[in-house]
Amino acid sequence: MKKQRKFNGKWQSPITPSMISGRKRLNDVQWSNNGRYLLWLESQTGKGTLMAAQPGKKSRALAQEKDVRGGVAYGGGEFSSNREKIVFCTRNDKLYLYDFKTQSTLPITPRWSGIASPVLSPDERWVMYVNSDGVTDMLAVSDTQGTELPQQLLHGADFYMQPCWHPDGELIAWTEWNHPYMPWEASRVKIGVVGGMQLHLYKETWIAGDENLPAHQPQFSPDGKWLSFIQRNGEWDNLILLGLKDKKRRVLIHGGGFLLSTPAWVQGMRSYGWSHDSCDIYSIRNFGGQATLWNVNVMSGKSHQIATSLYTWLSQLAVSPISHAVAFLASAPHIPKQVVLWEKGELGVIAESHPYPLSAEFFPKPQEIIWKANNGATLYGWYYPPTNPHYSYQGAPPLIVEVHSGPTSQRALTYAGEIAYFTSRGYAVMQVNYRGSSGYGYSYQNALKHKWGLVDVEDAISATQVLIERGLADKERLAILGSSAGGTTVLNALIRFPDFFKAGICCYGTSNLISDAHQTHKFEKHYHSFLIGSLKEDIGRFRERSPIFNVEKIHTALAVFHGENDKVVDPSQSEQIVANLRKRGVPCIYRLYKDEGHGFRKQETLEDYYQQVDTFLQTYLIKKK
Repeated sequence: MKKQRKFNGKWQSPITPSMISGRKRLNDVQWSNNGRYLLWLESQTGKGTLMAAQPGKKSRALAQEKDVRGGVAYGGGEFSSNREKIVFCTRNDKLYLYDFKTQSTLPITPRWSGIASPVLSPDERWVMYVNSDGVTDMLAVSDTQGTELPQQLLHGADFYMQPCWHPDGELIAWTEWNHPYMPWEASRVKIGVVGGMQLHLYKETWIAGDENLPAHQPQFSPDGKWLSFIQRNGEWDNLILLGLKDKKRRVLIHGGGFLLSTPAWVQGMRSYGWSHDSCDIYSIRNFGGQATLWNVNVMSGKSHQIATSLYTWLSQLAVSPISHAVAFLASAPHIPKQVVLWEKGELGVIAESHPYPLSAEFFPKPQEIIWKANNGATLYGWYYPPTNPHYSYQGAPPLIVEVHSGPTSQRALTYAGEIAYFTSRGYAVMQVNYRGSSGYGYSYQNALKHKWGLVDVEDAISATQVLIERGLADKERLAILGSSAGGTTVLNALIRFPDFFKAGICCYGTSNLISDAHQTHKFEKHYHSFLIGSLKEDIGRFRERSPIFNVEKIHTALAVFHGENDKVVDPSQSEQIVANLRKRGVPCIYRLYKDEGHGFRKQETLEDYYQQVDTFLQTYLIKKK
């Protein structure tokens, strides 16, 4: 078929807002402890549903009337299983037990404060979990019959995550950390001795982890001989084994040129797991936005990579408790996230997130862009060219520069549905992994210390300049887009480089860093001390990098989106920016979405968002050419 030549940004695309907003989210995958069921969590329009499948049988929803969701900070850690039972937490801050045999659901706690990462004891008598009311965090326990009130097992640290039981039920392990650090800066792994009729903690031992040497993801081997955990080794990660009898430590995987984990923004993250016979460990390695699956033998230390076909990003690894089968979440730029099972060298798809099959011809092939900062530092990003089998173009295309959130995060080679929405219409998209992004080693990640608002903006600008020089972007048709921390970068870029972009799109970004330091939730209460400095001693730095104090310098058309119930960044942060722009007559649109928080979940919200962005770009990026 002959391709039409048409002006970029005006291409007709089969990818509609409903296609992007209507797909399911796959959030986790685990095995039942007897290996009979593969379990996963999927959500659509914000409601989380537990799913189960047995080999050769169709999947089915469990406790379908419940909204399954982790209730601590950004969520995660929604469920776990032990033989024929699943324990899960819900949006209304309750803990439930689902029985496979009776298909019944039993509430085991009253409505309480936030709950996450529930794990059943080996004898199924107790559930241990993370509990937080937003002020005090603890490890708590409840009996599985729901006959007694929840009780505190451990408190004292500011945060907890990743609790687990030893196979004999007499030891537990967990990860904890304190303010002013984030978990990827100074988390600790500890072991505790538990027992008694009411389950008490008798003794705790600090195993590993400290400032700049964070340790996390503790797991006991199925045979009970080892405690394993991940710990930073300087630039990369190590996987360490601790013999529980002889107390000797051994580095099983020495990270060199790859990482074994990603920043723990949510509860329940898993990037490795033990084989059922305790002879092997399966792990995910990542670098530069790409992930691979590996096996390492515990005795010999020899490792080999496992082929995972076309998938470029993997997460939430789960190893079968009865065989060497491995399940995980997987995706690629042209493959929506899937629940994938690897068994005996073969890959099988158990569940998919996208209800609309679309030809790979509409998905752009990412190109890695590597360039230098002014100080000589190497920088990274992913460029997605305009891609539509029905159209061709000449010259440089309009460009959308996308800035990721976090900011301690990255843009990896995951499913690019949102990107394809734009590239199939004739836009190019550049994802900038600015200094401070994860995935390129810890020196790169720490390069953002006290420099947020500076290097992130500079790297977004220099990335765009490189693309212009290479003929990959039209300098007269540039837009910048970001959400949360990325939204803050958008505002600061428009302030510091007022004539560079023709349009900006800011989703729930922070505009007043001083207010944010006082008002944000507990998890990020002291994150600013790393990103900017001490609020008391560096108040000038906070003002300088707060967009609200420099908003008069914004003259670029701006689209602003926020959730009405945002507990991380108050909507007033966006409203103050919008009010100033409107007062000065700067083109601006603002959408405040009802029943949405920090990130949009509802299908109608997402449909409106993409429609609004499309119209906005047509008005201020395309029609003005």
